[in-house]
Amino acid sequence: MFNSPIEEIKNRLDIVEVIGDYIKLQKAGANYRAPCPFHSEKNPSFFVSPSRQIWHCFGSCSEGGDIFKFIMKIEGVEFRDALRILAKKAGIELKKQDPKIRTERERLYEICEIACRFFETQLQESKIGQEAGKYLLERRINKESMKKWRLGYAPDVWQGLSDFLAAKGYKKQEIEKAGLAIKSANSEQRTANNYYDRFRGRIMFPIFDLSSQVVGFTGRIFNKKEEIAKYLNTPNTLLYDKSRILYGLDKAKLAIRKKDRCILTEGQTDVIMSHQAGIENAVATSGTALTAYQLFILKRYTENLITAFDMDMAGDSATKKGIDLAQMKGFNIRIIVMPKDLDPADVAAKNPEDWKNLTKKSKSILEFYFDTTFACFDFRTPEGKKEIARILLPIIKRIPNRIEQSHWLQQLAKKIEVKEEDVEIELKKLSSASSQVREKEIQEKIPETSHKTRRERLEQRILSLVLKSPKNVFLLDKEYLPFFSAQTREILKNFEKDPRFFEKQDAPEDLKDFLNELCFQAEIEEGTDLKKEIQTCCLEIKTMQIKNKLEGISQKIKKAEKENNKEEVGSLTQEFNALCFKLNHK
Repeated sequence: MFNSPIEEIKNRLDIVEVIGDYIKLQKAGANYRAPCPFHSEKNPSFFVSPSRQIWHCFGSCSEGGDIFKFIMKIEGVEFRDALRILAKKAGIELKKQDPKIRTERERLYEICEIACRFFETQLQESKIGQEAGKYLLERRINKESMKKWRLGYAPDVWQGLSDFLAAKGYKKQEIEKAGLAIKSANSEQRTANNYYDRFRGRIMFPIFDLSSQVVGFTGRIFNKKEEIAKYLNTPNTLLYDKSRILYGLDKAKLAIRKKDRCILTEGQTDVIMSHQAGIENAVATSGTALTAYQLFILKRYTENLITAFDMDMAGDSATKKGIDLAQMKGFNIRIIVMPKDLDPADVAAKNPEDWKNLTKKSKSILEFYFDTTFACFDFRTPEGKKEIARILLPIIKRIPNRIEQSHWLQQLAKKIEVKEEDVEIELKKLSSASSQVREKEIQEKIPETSHKTRRERLEQRILSLVLKSPKNVFLLDKEYLPFFSAQTREILKNFEKDPRFFEKQDAPEDLKDFLNELCFQAEIEEGTDLKKEIQTCCLEIKTMQIKNKLEGISQKIKKAEKENNKEEVGSLTQEFNALCFKLNHK
């Protein structure tokens, strides 16, 4: 028997499988590795240990931990939410908690889930809901897809859902925070308690996070004659942020990784019909521009994007900006040229094979830019050449790979029939200001990581080398010990007494976890001169400590000089010179 659900979850779930659902792992000896999902990098510094059931980044962010820590970081949730997510994966039912001590996020998740079931029931059992179901069938969305995507219907009444949720013990304020109710500004509003349902008389499309939990909804108008918005979305809430969600990614992520490409569409029905047609690597931005955070998420699964957006590439649309961000971020982008006045859902509904063929015939982003731009201007006239260059040169400038950039410069010069040198001169004239703005946009909203100081990293490096071979503790020169932190000194002292001290039953759990990660770091080290490496790290720590002291003394000297305290200046100067000598003769 397990003492806690945490132990049971860790026993049932393999960390490699859990993390493998989020990022593409490659076998590396006894371990697995990948580019770290928590900071931008090209070389894989993120390692997963099946034997230790932990992960660690040996790159700039230095994050690490168990499956709970990974889920908290990757999903941006608290421990309780990570516990619930992993319990669901492990098929473990958590004991009911006192409603008063459940987190706000937990209650909002519950509200969204219950609301989804309410809408599903209305679609299946109410008279108008069944009419909505027939409408979906007419749109070629079959019953299997309705069930898979949990489609529903919101009854056309003011407080149908609100009253249903209130009867289950949820406050109207909580329902509002979940984005499902609106507080009326008019005290004479026909609803009680001044709250009414946000979604009424609409076909409901639940929006899921990466763990397939309902976090929001899109409602499509059904059987309404008055002029109101065709689509209505959940506003940003604690659970839902439209700039961070890609509709269908929870169901598409494995297919995206397997095929190493992602098809980006604009609407939910595009995704549903694509999956129904067998194209299961499709997701949607739900009508918003592609954002930096969405690209950050997609980068975990693939660097190949195929878009089916309605794009005016010659303009400065939000869609174009999103594509520019993806291009600058290093994605390989291809464009599906859609038939006039048709979207992916229309094509897939009419003939799934036509939609599959369109995805196979996609053009590279630069081919698309060239084709659409040359179709708008006459390249034979000076004015046409100028306009074509004005549009295409900034696009070519953003290509991160110089060889690819050179290729498209040659193509442009050839097609507008001018010297390549002249095109290069015009390219150099372009201001890099817009590129800098775009680069700034790319960095926005990317999850922050806690960076260890250089000193912390050096001390941990020393400890990992000692763990690799405990006798290395005796390679440490005693003169360096005063420069270490109290925790490191204590650990090294214990190593001298007993190299396996941290494995004892009464050892603190946080210490066990800390040293377990360092053991992992030592495990993947190869071909290191341990003695030389330890001495180098010690020397750098000593140098840093002396430099910090010199900086402090320098500030004190300046203060003493201002106060005209000659005796203090003399004493501090002597101390400063002594440390300088120590620094230069270390």
